[in-house]
Amino acid sequence: MASKASSKVVLSNRNYVAEAKMRNHFVITDQPVEKGGDNNGPTPVEYLLTAIGGCVSITLRTYAENKKWDVGEITVNVTQQIRLTSQGIEKSLVEEISFEKEITKAQKETLLEVAGTCPVVEMVKGNTEIVTNIQ
Repeated sequence: MASKASSKVVLSNRNYVAEAKMRNHFVITDQPVEKGGDNNGPTPVEYLLTAIGGCVSITLRTYAENKKWDVGEITVNVTQQIRLTSQGIEKSLVEEISFEKEITKAQKETLLEVAGTCPVVEMVKGNTEIVTNIQ
């Protein structure tokens, strides 16, 4: 049976504050003051970057544990890069991964490949269809 993840987001009447519910968890999303929000929570882009970092770190931990590799704490820093080019605005994401324990060159090469197999990364890079309906 395929797993099904979902999130319900309700935007309040107060600027851009929204409450999202995922399973039994609630989070707030908002915009910074300079963009018309109240800065009550991370932006949707910040949540996406966090989802990528979380997924990559979990994927790496799972792989390392299966291989019995002690890599220690895994840190994944994900940033959005925005630059103006002659073709317009280009956006990209940069992942910087580090391990608390030293790893070999071979482990590094393997873990770099494994990082790209994280389901969230595959969803963002791939051709995930989004079907939008207004009820």
